[in-house]
Amino acid sequence: MTWLRGLAYKTVLLSLSCTVLLLWPLYLSGEYQLNKQEMAQYKKAKSFYGERAGKRYRAWRRLIAEGKQKKWDEKTALKKVNRFFNWMQFSNDPVVWGAKDYWATPLEFLGAGAGDCEDYSIAKYMSLRELGVPDKKMRLVYVKALSLNQFHMVTAYYPTPTSVPLILDNIDGEIKPATKRKDLAPIYSFNGSYLWLMKAKGKGQLAGSASRLKRWTDLKKRFSSKSLRKPRVNMDG
Repeated sequence: MTWLRGLAYKTVLLSLSCTVLLLWPLYLSGEYQLNKQEMAQYKKAKSFYGERAGKRYRAWRRLIAEGKQKKWDEKTALKKVNRFFNWMQFSNDPVVWGAKDYWATPLEFLGAGAGDCEDYSIAKYMSLRELGVPDKKMRLVYVKALSLNQFHMVTAYYPTPTSVPLILDNIDGEIKPATKRKDLAPIYSFNGSYLWLMKAKGKGQLAGSASRLKRWTDLKKRFSSKSLRKPRVNMDG
């Protein structure tokens, strides 16, 4: 999001970016035997975005395959997916995509090598769905980050319909209940089916279909068609 420019936020991101450059190669080590469909996507990502993008894609597919093979429970899946994507480099949409507000698919996020809060949240949501976490337990939540005076997006997981959700965030990497994230004020949330207006830390008021969100609808179409967008700059250097 273009408004994530606060000095405190930049300081945190600079520190995280330095850590990413040192530790992200750990995720790229080793090999994973891609299936036919994944191999096609790997070759496409590598050709379109470059060598390191292909390695990031392979690492992502290895993560998903490991989760399915080991039959991770939902809490384990949350932890693994949150940590995996939080190693990605942060950068805002005008820098990466040359657009004011662009919601990237997971492959575009991995291909570009960087993204903003929506990209982290969407990649986590879609990865958890692929690992079998039901859509009814997941939300993408648009919030106000109060301490930074910035708008932001996080991924929320509801263990039960009446539970306080757990928050997956790229600012605070520790998964916490929403009640312990006093720095976040929810505005609206959505998943694959529905849109809610948020009045508290809970579920909020149903406001209709998620298809009302144009960027979400456009992203799902691009995800289904596997279309890719070139980043404005090569974040891999």
